[in-house]
Amino acid sequence: MAEQITVTPQLPATPSFRLDGKRALVTGAGRGIGLAAAAALAQAGAEVTLVSRSAQEINAATYAICNADDGRDGNGKAEAAILDVSDLDAVRQFFMQRPAFHILINNAGTNRPKPMQDVTEDDYDAVMNLNLKSAFFVAQAAAQRMITEQIRGSLIHIGSQMGHVGGPERSLYCASKWGLEGLNKAMALDLASAGIRSNTIAPTFIETPLTKPFFENKAFLDSVLNKIKLGRLGQVEDLMGAFVFLASDASALMTGTSMVIDGGWTAD
Repeated sequence: MAEQITVTPQLPATPSFRLDGKRALVTGAGRGIGLAAAAALAQAGAEVTLVSRSAQEINAATYAICNADDGRDGNGKAEAAILDVSDLDAVRQFFMQRPAFHILINNAGTNRPKPMQDVTEDDYDAVMNLNLKSAFFVAQAAAQRMITEQIRGSLIHIGSQMGHVGGPERSLYCASKWGLEGLNKAMALDLASAGIRSNTIAPTFIETPLTKPFFENKAFLDSVLNKIKLGRLGQVEDLMGAFVFLASDASALMTGTSMVIDGGWTAD
């Protein structure tokens, strides 16, 4: 009887989720989702630049990251940068004066919820200019620097489940977030040859200092929880793993798509 020879397979190695040596930029980073993104990337080893219009918020957030006592070896690496991303000349200067970033979290945004018949031109400009126009040109400036320095980077745009469905009193917000999804897909095609990936994260309602007052309205809270099949509001911690995943080599083949983190909202 012939002797059986067992060949031990060579196991594949899980790609690293670490971000050591990577430079990351997070817009709207003073609180809420932006702060969570900055903390997640710093905890994974990235050197994070936090951007906001508010010096007080951004300085406090940066201090917290740099002095975090969470059991990791060493503290987070972070710096604050005051920037109004709606000032496109300032955005261009900001990127020209710095080395290219490896990671962009394109997070700055706003909302003016009201019935579509009550929307004003000022409302339209406020939401669309920040959520779409500024997001486009921030991403463009980041990508231009990546291309110049031959960095294979990751652009991560903060969209919304409302970029995949509609919602009452959300006509402007939906328009901006649906637009962001289209921008993301086209941007991914334009940048693929340079090794730059572009993806969105599309959360459901996340409880933050900005949104918390809305949930004090029980009727509104009940309507939201009825749509979130897992039966609870999202927390910023629910998004932190996605930030690290899309920023890291673990998602090296993902581009032009959306990670929908909505508790089942859009499944129905």
